Amino acid sequence: MIRLFRYTGVAEGITTLALFLVAMPAKYWFSYPGLVPPVGLIHGVAFIAYILAMTICLPGRGFSGFDWVRTTLAAFFPFGTFLNDPFLKRKQLAEV
Repeated sequence: MIRLFRYTGVAEGITTLALFLVAMPAKYWFSYPGLVPPVGLIHGVAFIAYILAMTICLPGRGFSGFDWVRTTLAAFFPFGTFLNDPFLKRKQLAEV
């Protein structure tokens, strides 16, 4: 289950990067705002999937309160899900 959550986190991180590094520069630097709505929608769906996957995949897996806060906050910062992934990988390997 942690593996599924890790995949969801990577997808959420990639959509964040697509929004910040592709869609928003296209809007503000090249006056092409057409990418922001679809990429923003995809990112929003990925963010919701991340939160849902967290509430489904992580309970009962040995996560402390701090671990839950850390994992939640990772979704709110650029690169946060990527920085949190090694921690999740250690938890995944310890579970096996």
